[in-house]
Amino acid sequence: MSTYLQQRLSSIIQSYFEENHAIRFEAFEFQTTRKDFEGDTTVLIFPLAAQIKMNPETLGNEIGSYLKKQSNDVADFNVVKGFLNLVLTDRFYLEQFETIYSAPNYGHIKPLKNAPTIMVEFSSPNTNKPLHLGHIRNNVLGYAVANILEANGNNVVRTQIINDRGIHICKSMVAWLNYGKGESPSSSGLKGDHLVGKYYVIFDAEYKKQIQELVAEGLLEEEAKLKAPILLEAQDMLRKWESNDEEVRSLWRKMNEWVYTGFSSTYSHLGVTFDSYYYESDTYLLGKDTIVKGLEMGVLYTKEDGSVWIDLTNEGLDEKLLLRSDGTSVYMTQDLGTAQKRFEDVPSLAGMVYTVGNEQDYHFKVLFLILKKLGYSWADSLFHLSYGMVDLPSGKMKSREGTVVDADDLMKAMELEAKRIAISAGKLDSLTENEKENLYKVLGLGALKYFILKVDPKKRILFDPEASIDFNGNTGPFIQYTHARIKTLLQRVGSEGLTRDVELKLDSREREIIKQLSRYPETLQQAALQYSPALVANYIYDLVKAYNTFYQNISILGSKDFQLKNFRAALSQKVAEVIANACGLLGIVVPNRM
Repeated sequence: MSTYLQQRLSSIIQSYFEENHAIRFEAFEFQTTRKDFEGDTTVLIFPLAAQIKMNPETLGNEIGSYLKKQSNDVADFNVVKGFLNLVLTDRFYLEQFETIYSAPNYGHIKPLKNAPTIMVEFSSPNTNKPLHLGHIRNNVLGYAVANILEANGNNVVRTQIINDRGIHICKSMVAWLNYGKGESPSSSGLKGDHLVGKYYVIFDAEYKKQIQELVAEGLLEEEAKLKAPILLEAQDMLRKWESNDEEVRSLWRKMNEWVYTGFSSTYSHLGVTFDSYYYESDTYLLGKDTIVKGLEMGVLYTKEDGSVWIDLTNEGLDEKLLLRSDGTSVYMTQDLGTAQKRFEDVPSLAGMVYTVGNEQDYHFKVLFLILKKLGYSWADSLFHLSYGMVDLPSGKMKSREGTVVDADDLMKAMELEAKRIAISAGKLDSLTENEKENLYKVLGLGALKYFILKVDPKKRILFDPEASIDFNGNTGPFIQYTHARIKTLLQRVGSEGLTRDVELKLDSREREIIKQLSRYPETLQQAALQYSPALVANYIYDLVKAYNTFYQNISILGSKDFQLKNFRAALSQKVAEVIANACGLLGIVVPNRM
């Protein structure tokens, strides 16, 4: 609304200065009026008054009078020191709403073929365990950011890199060989990722047991940790994997397929999708050519033992190992190569977003700096979407000890909690059993996603399942219920579209809804610039609060004025549309009935 107003009022204000002071200003600053003052928008008078050496209040009153006389948009004004608060006319609000109402998919920009392409990486799990609560934050955050970037007119590629190799993978494989007795997902009834995760936990328990036995035999604990037979077996398996031992590779492929099938089910339940996949088993050798290039450029250097490093001490960081003395790469080497490969795979790529927890802040600072030093022009377009961890009242999650809150179990628990609350409310009698079960899923997942996404990504979250599913307050179910309420209302009222060129006297609550609707495009733009779905989530809540105040205090069905009733129906219809579209960006489904 501020941009729209600036365009309409700036020229009139300029005319005032040309007529009265023979001065031309380049721009006028508008801002939202503070809640404790009457008005819809505010013009800052201080800088103008300073230039023409005039009392701010006097100047504000003169400009206000001029605007009220010359513009059909200004109904009244007041001046508080150097702030000119303008009260806008009902006609202005009605014209603003007509623009909003007539815009298909209001606020969203459809990507064009030649629009920038941005790759968003998220999820990136290990194939030795199922997804957990931390992965849920990663997935819903990365997916929402991708949607928001797309709604701002970008082409988006949703991707992940799957960590499918390394000692942690071999640990699950060794435990399965030693203790699995041929168990499979079909024979055990377990999802494949849960089955493999079970053996990762078994490995850790047996490893600790063997350490204790070796310590009892007289070894120091640190020595025992290195000599535990089960660990040596896993290390031997990793060497065989790297030398392409077919027996080990065959087992690795089989167990990874179990995990991929399990992951696919979890992603489907969570409602996230991907456009491309990268696998560490394919990318771990990438980057060595980049190292050669860096050595030739003099950006990297070799130590006496043959290892390759980069010195970042002048940038306030440290020396970073990029290639071990035996020629094997480290994670940083792999990430250098993978970044380069992605820009080769997608030539139109204009930027890349890495959705990774804040414990990796330093890693990405170093990665981006190295790429910049290597001369890649696209290095400046890389962004680390750093987010805080998710805690539970019981404390931090630990994968090896089997105390992780499993993603599948959590989603199911949220659905059961939604079912319990919905049944206790006693408002589902008109729904079939299938409709009820689907509603429980929609409410449970909506509560979970909204609770996570309403928080600024950089902040740590203490996840409270009970608070998240409350039907009152800043929660997903409260927003979902409001959408269902509007859809039910519209079925009873009907709408013939917005009546044009009608003079209506608007209630302040109707004006507030139009204000909130006008903020939607700017909110989406800011959310994309800041990579923050929290801006969208809290915008939806503000819109819903404004609508509920309107709904509870104004009769929509009871109005005898057809044009007013028609306007209120159209207003409700657009609010429902924006709620649904904005929630869709967050991956939240809104029901039509509750």
